[in-house]
Amino acid sequence: MVSQLPELGEQPYSAADAEWDAFVAAHPHGSLLQTTNWARLKSRFGWSSQRVWLRRDGRLVAGAQVLFRSVALGVVKLGYIPHGPLVDWGDDEQLAVLFNQIDQAAYGRGAGLLKLEPRLWLDEMPADEWQALYRRHGCVPSPDTIQPPRTVVIDLRPAEEEILAAMKQKTRYNIRLAEKKGVTVRLGTAADLSGFNRLMQATGARDQFGIHQPEYYRAAFEIFAPDNAALWLAEYEGRPLAGVMVFAAGESAAYLYGASSDEERQRMPAYAAQWAAMRWAKARGCTSYDLWGVPDAEEEELEAGFAERQDGLWPVYRFKRGFGGEVKRTVGAADRVYNNLLHRLYAWQRKR
Repeated sequence: MVSQLPELGEQPYSAADAEWDAFVAAHPHGSLLQTTNWARLKSRFGWSSQRVWLRRDGRLVAGAQVLFRSVALGVVKLGYIPHGPLVDWGDDEQLAVLFNQIDQAAYGRGAGLLKLEPRLWLDEMPADEWQALYRRHGCVPSPDTIQPPRTVVIDLRPAEEEILAAMKQKTRYNIRLAEKKGVTVRLGTAADLSGFNRLMQATGARDQFGIHQPEYYRAAFEIFAPDNAALWLAEYEGRPLAGVMVFAAGESAAYLYGASSDEERQRMPAYAAQWAAMRWAKARGCTSYDLWGVPDAEEEELEAGFAERQDGLWPVYRFKRGFGGEVKRTVGAADRVYNNLLHRLYAWQRKR
């Protein structure tokens, strides 16, 4: 087994990148957040990146794309593996060797700690067993997550009519109502990004959640579209009312960014845009569609509270639940601590 640590960023797409992305796409826990283009996107906004990997008989068998940046007022250098590492968690030897390579990368970058958030679901192993596995390999389980740990995943393998039939009746009705009320959906271009940003700003103000700066959405579109991302816009009389930016990696698609206007909401444009994004993902061969983030509560609590709760991601869950799918939770985050003082400083800053 060997590892290499190439610097990523705005470099030309190479044969090594293609090999890595093919590995990510084929891995059972692979994710958009471990692709070359994700590292390129983050490199425009303060992150640097490295990869480590292991080979067996010349073939990639495990690896991690590690992001680095300064946090906590610039005092702490953080390493972060979003939706990784990609490794056989049942192979202690493979885990030990890969974590050794990850640690070397972190030491080389002067990181005081490294956070990892594998895309592993709790239904694969109970939480206490995952935490024991983390600890056995030098990781400290952490409640502090960067990606939303709980989400809704829709199975795209059935026919479209079956996917519609699995939705809540009201959602299915709203998708069809949008068409009846004159809403049309089209594939957006770079020229539509300014309009999409206005929708994002309206949504953030209405629902009281943070949004990225306009340059971020433009960079995401430039880097991923048209092969691995699409912007779908729902319009009425030529005015954009809702938009969805959807991304794909391997057989998985993810709805990362969505927005809607305060106008003409009775025409249900957000439902039309979301359904168009799902159909796009299915047409390009994706078998699952990740709605990317709901409140971190058990499904019973989610169903009991979605009608009344207005805080945090609760309004988002009210919308997303209607599309069917399965509520899933990852095993959660863990930290590798290289400097205890800096780890405490980071935890203090995150709590604030």
